[in-house]
Amino acid sequence: MINSVAPELITSDWLNTDTAISLQSLRGKVVFLHSFQMLCPACVTHGLPQASAVRNAFSQQDLAVIGLHTVFEHHHAMGKEALKAFIHEYRLRFPIAIDMPDPVNGIPLSMQKYGLRGTPSVLLIDRQGRIRFHHFGHIDDLKLGSMLGQLVAETVATETPVIMDKEKTAQTTGCNQNACSLPLLASVRQVKNF
Repeated sequence: MINSVAPELITSDWLNTDTAISLQSLRGKVVFLHSFQMLCPACVTHGLPQASAVRNAFSQQDLAVIGLHTVFEHHHAMGKEALKAFIHEYRLRFPIAIDMPDPVNGIPLSMQKYGLRGTPSVLLIDRQGRIRFHHFGHIDDLKLGSMLGQLVAETVATETPVIMDKEKTAQTTGCNQNACSLPLLASVRQVKNF
């Protein structure tokens, strides 16, 4: 999936925007895609504040921050109305997509399509629409800022692919202070810096 074109999100709705957003429409910008659940402790303490900080630190002409509310547990507690209140209380200012639920297995469709292991997850998409970084769990602010700065500074002539490898998926589900995980999807992790 790394260095391949990011597939479009499969969503049931969008919040903090008047219209649905396509990744195709964001070509020419770097995209910071943050997958979260409002009841995920690591999302609330680390991921969402980080996504807000990224939105405030970079020009919206160069970088788009998109939230993806991807609920794979406690479905009844994290509906659209609860999410609206959460967005208001936490003062989230970036567009947020609601991942389309899968009625068969309960794992949202975009989550499946992107091979997300759980929340929080970060995907960085370059100006040409290719996935350049895929990370599950909390990521250090300085490391993230460095990668984003490099992606924003890139031009078509100077792009360098990120080297990634596959990591075996955890066999247990649940939440801890760093993340909420799924047992059934493979993930990728960064093995070298940009």
